[in-house]
Amino acid sequence: MGLHLKDVPTPFFAIDEEALAKNLAILGRVQDESGAKILLAQKAFSNFALYPMIGQVLAGTTASGLYEARLGHEEMGKETHIFSPAYQERDFDEILKYVDHLSFNSFAQWEQFGPRALAAGKSCGLRINPDHSTQDGGIYDPCAPGSRLGILKKEVLGKNLRGIEGLHFHTLCEQGFDALQETLDAFLDQFGEYLPLMRWLNLGGGHHITRADYDVDALINCVQVLSRTYGLQIYLEPGEAVVLNAGTLTASVVDIVHNEIDIAILDTSAACHMPDVIEMPYRPPLANSGNPHEKKHTYRLAGPTCLAGDVIGDYSFDAPLQPGDRLIFGDMALYTMVKTNTFNGMPLPTILSGKPSEDDWRVLRAFGYENFKGRL
Repeated sequence: MGLHLKDVPTPFFAIDEEALAKNLAILGRVQDESGAKILLAQKAFSNFALYPMIGQVLAGTTASGLYEARLGHEEMGKETHIFSPAYQERDFDEILKYVDHLSFNSFAQWEQFGPRALAAGKSCGLRINPDHSTQDGGIYDPCAPGSRLGILKKEVLGKNLRGIEGLHFHTLCEQGFDALQETLDAFLDQFGEYLPLMRWLNLGGGHHITRADYDVDALINCVQVLSRTYGLQIYLEPGEAVVLNAGTLTASVVDIVHNEIDIAILDTSAACHMPDVIEMPYRPPLANSGNPHEKKHTYRLAGPTCLAGDVIGDYSFDAPLQPGDRLIFGDMALYTMVKTNTFNGMPLPTILSGKPSEDDWRVLRAFGYENFKGRL
């Protein structure tokens, strides 16, 4: 018998295997009906204890560097793809041990490393930039002016593509099919002439395929048409879609202070445990709460670090908060555990996995002082 969440000290992440299974079922349908291969983007979720479950459905993993490539190869062991804005000489030979597909970000990188990759029997591609933005989130927009990510059409003109088997673009961030279709139209207009020379096309990540309102049928049809028209293997590499709404972060109220507004200090930190709250920024969902002043009692939820801006957001509740109350933040599987840090000596949250319907959980990892000390 596993643990019950009420008995686990806060803060802790809990990965919902039932929600993960539902997401994988949707992604599996896309693969089966479209012929696409879907890869786990490890930058969003790298909890390798769940890789056996994910690997039963998905075709493999994608990596952004040596460590992710090794992790995907060792722990899932299926297809391993990699893209890096710039590969380093010191890493490249080891990278070749783990990956089967590589995408290059410039012709200089392709000329430097491509011959070795081809000699090792790897499939090589170029990441291109269709120069077409469909989002407002500048920090997450690879097509923003001045972006370092992807090769522009003017840089491809006149180049010898011998040895290149694939093209790769990644332009989306938590978006629907309409944004993909719009980007694909821009891509085909600029780069469609090269597709008859290719074996594969990677449509990147950012596809919110498992969101309730995503047009899955349109995606399936789109992939079928691309595959049939150009004779290509299509790849998708979502991260967030794999674990969307499949994790929580539970924290406790430590103290209540007042400075014009009521402020609840928690034992979890935006800066350390969910840094996208500050980076994007965004307001994470919280169970049994409302928008500010929607319910009777409004609080600013903040972390325990010395960073003045360690603030999660403003929420309202039916009853006053008290020290010891537990708060459960939703959609905390993606871009949290892969980004946690120990700034200010903050302990890292325990990571659990299990089935909510059975309230049966196991500890995947617990952290202590040595995790803080050992990385300094």
